[in-house]
Amino acid sequence: MRTRALAVSAAAFAAIGLAAPTAGAWSDPSSIQVSPSTIAPGGQLTITVEGSSCRMPGSTVSSPVFPSTSLNPVSGSRTKSTATVRVNSNATAGSHSITANCGEGRTLTRSNAFTVLGGVRGGLGGSSLTGATPTDVAIGGGLVAAAALGGGFFWMRRRAESRI
Repeated sequence: MRTRALAVSAAAFAAIGLAAPTAGAWSDPSSIQVSPSTIAPGGQLTITVEGSSCRMPGSTVSSPVFPSTSLNPVSGSRTKSTATVRVNSNATAGSHSITANCGEGRTLTRSNAFTVLGGVRGGLGGSSLTGATPTDVAIGGGLVAAAALGGGFFWMRRRAESRI
């Protein structure tokens, strides 16, 4: 019984040991960091990609809101590459993804990597360009008349009380 358990354990460890290097290769490139995470149209982003395959010549980053840009290896690091990109001035507001295309045909896409801010929707607010409408005048006139009647009634009542 112990021999069978030992054989099964050895086979399991062998399978895991052989699969580990393959799993490590699948995670290259492993991450994409963006700074800043929120930007206005026309602003600059710094993109850092983690993965040794992205240090190879011809590695790029791309997005629908900026052109494909070459990655440059970071000196002093064996796995990081970086690129500085300018977001299109007509970029649509919202979240956007970034795709890293690295050597040996390896790619990594990070969804919602950064957010482009939209412009403020300005308007007239509560203002009016044409002045008071007839409805505005009627409401205002009614309020003034009610105030005058109420004030007159109050003044007449106080005057009558003072005679008693």
